[in-house]
This record gives sequence, structure tokens and C-alpha cells, in this order.
Amino acid sequence: MTLNKLFLCVLLFAFSLDLPAEYLRVTAQKGDGIYAILRRYQLLDYSCNLNEFYRLNKLKNNAQLLVGRNYELPIEVVNFDGTSIRTSTGNDNYARALTIQYYNEALLTAEVRPVDFRKNLIIYVPFHIDNCFEETLEAAVAEIMDEGEISKTGGQPGVKPQRLDQVTTSAFRTFNIFGETYAYVPKVDDKLAGRIFYVVSGHGGPDPGTIGKRAGHHLHEDEYAYDVALRVTRNILAHGGTPYMIVRDTEGIRDEMYLKGDKDETVWGGQAIPYQQKARLQQRANIINTLYEGYLAKGITDQTMIAIHIDSRDKNKKIDLFFYHHGTDLIGARQAEQMQTVVRKKYSQVRKGRGYAGTVGTRDLHVLRETMCSGVFIELGNITNPSDQLRIVEPSNRQLIADWLVEGLFK
Repeated sequence: MTLNKLFLCVLLFAFSLDLPAEYLRVTAQKGDGIYAILRRYQLLDYSCNLNEFYRLNKLKNNAQLLVGRNYELPIEVVNFDGTSIRTSTGNDNYARALTIQYYNEALLTAEVRPVDFRKNLIIYVPFHIDNCFEETLEAAVAEIMDEGEISKTGGQPGVKPQRLDQVTTSAFRTFNIFGETYAYVPKVDDKLAGRIFYVVSGHGGPDPGTIGKRAGHHLHEDEYAYDVALRVTRNILAHGGTPYMIVRDTEGIRDEMYLKGDKDETVWGGQAIPYQQKARLQQRANIINTLYEGYLAKGITDQTMIAIHIDSRDKNKKIDLFFYHHGTDLIGARQAEQMQTVVRKKYSQVRKGRGYAGTVGTRDLHVLRETMCSGVFIELGNITNPSDQLRIVEPSNRQLIADWLVEGLFK
């Protein structure tokens, strides 16, 4: 064998070896503890990162760090090839790549990373991306129904499916229902942790709900209510809550003023929406009640239904956001009042001197009466009034509404 051939064989052998991963190293400063460092690098949401930190550094649980000593973080350092995160990491999963991108950008925003990965060509890949599942309420309960199981029972309350399964949210924190732009949901805090929410946007399928008209465009209630409901659901996730979108559409969150109407909405579990109104309403109540009973069996009592609609009145009638609850639902009444209080406060901040006339009242609505959990029914405005229309056609206003409503859920 010639020298050149021998060198080539050695080179190929070297590249065929599984080289050990290179981990990000940090130097412990005065006052640094393990939790402080992991929190700084946004790793504390996953206990597997803590365990991996102990393993990498051969430390016992609750060990103290020594000032000036270097420690390996559960963050793999990968060279960025200048093309994409997927090609750089050798993994074609788009959700994974998106999550890595947002993780690195979050560290840059927090000034933990001094330089963007596109400039210094270094990607940080946290351990939990490929090795952990998010420790949400579902993981703690461990046996919660998934969409397929609900569809098997037809959404009938009291009927247990053949098996209970865990609704897992991967560590990617990426949810296709919100659309590509909003698929990644960063964890903000745990203000809603341990709480279940059933978010129901009004109408859908064969029923567009009320219809307004603006600038030659038809405004379908179901499309705008759904967009706000998606934004509410995404905010609940960001604050650690467990939300369920009961009505499902193929569109994600949309930042257009005029949303195209369609009839392809389904409900949780992929069921078609019935033509008859009573059947539609009962279908949603059945699904919520089945989910409610599954959680209640595990001791989870803090469950709330949020129904989002848009009213239709005389074109000249301006109305503010207002709320309903069932007359026998004292918890729902308190929740509605709390949400209204937040909205009133926000109006006084952003629309000084305008005033706010939104009310809280009782109504014997089917969705409030037939669901087992407490509930709040929200009307966003008058879809025929030009002033109220701005509240729903402007995407930034739809986001503000969602922000205010979710803030009203905080305890």
C-alpha cells in the first residue's frame, strides 16, 4: 500500500468515528450557583438539563460551584455552515431547527450570547431539544386523552376511551396550529401553570356566524373569532397553561386585515361540524365535558371554558367588549369580572378619555349551561359598526385583545 493510500484510509477512519460532542463551557463567578447559571441560559424549564449538568461535570446533586472553575453546560456547540441549522446539525426536522434558532436569538436578546450565530458561525443546541419532553401539566398527569381518543368516543361525556394517552408537547415548543410564523411559542412564565382552558371560537363549518361588510369585503364572525382564539391559546401556552382549541381550522394566526371565509373548520378530534345549530353546540359541550372529566379524575379542578364571539347590532351602535357567565356559575362570574377589570384598565391607558362601557351579565346560553366547567362568553364588538370593525380587522388590535383577555386570567 502506498503512503498516499495509507493516509487516505487513516483519514476516512478518523471521519467515521463518532467524535464526542463539544459543550459550552462557562466559568463560575462569585455568587453563581447551578440554578443561577442554568436560569441564565434558559435551561431550567427542563429538569433533564439539571441532571445532565450534574453528569457532565461529575457533580453530586445540590453541589456547590467553585469560583473560577470551568463547567460544561448541557449545550452542544455546533459549527454553523452558513446555509441552515438543519444542514449544520444533520437533522432535517424543521420544528427542531426553528426552536434552535429562537433559542439562540433569545440568548442574544438577553445578552447572554454576545454575537448572533449567523455572524460568529456558532450554534448552541441545548440538551433538552433532543432528549427531553416538556414537563407540562400533561406530563405530570401522565394519562390525559389525546385528539384521537376523543374522536373514538364521539365526544360523549362519561364514556371512557379504550386507552388514555398523554398529550405531550415536545421540547420544541412548536405548534403547527398557529401557522409557520407563530408556530414557536416561547415560555414566558408559569402564571397559568396547572390550569386547563377550553377555547371555543364561535360558529364555523357550515355556519359563518354574523357577517359585516367593510371596504367591499365580507367580515365573517367565525374567521375573526378564530384568529383571536388562536392568539389567546398561544398566550396561554406562553404563560404555562394548558389550552385546548375546540374548533380547528387549517389557517394559523393571520396578520391580514381581511380574512377569507371558508367552511372547512372541524372540531377537536377531527370531527365534522354538524349543520344543525343545536347539534353543533352540543358537540362542543360534549368534547369539553369529556376532557373535563378526564382531568377531574386526576384531581385537576381548575378548568375554564372561554367562548369568543362577535355580536351584530344596528350599524350605528358602538359597543365595547362585554362578558357573559351562567347565572349559577359563581366562579365564571368572578372570572368574567376580572377580565372586564383588566380590559377597562387597558382602555384607560391606551384610549385616555374615551371611557369603557363593557358589561358583565348572565345569560342562559347553551355553551355556558351545558358545559361542566366554569365558563366565560365574550363578545368582541358589533361586526356591522365601522368603529367596532377596526377592533377586529386590524391584526395588532386582535393581538391586543388576546393579550388583555389572557392577562385577565392571571390570579
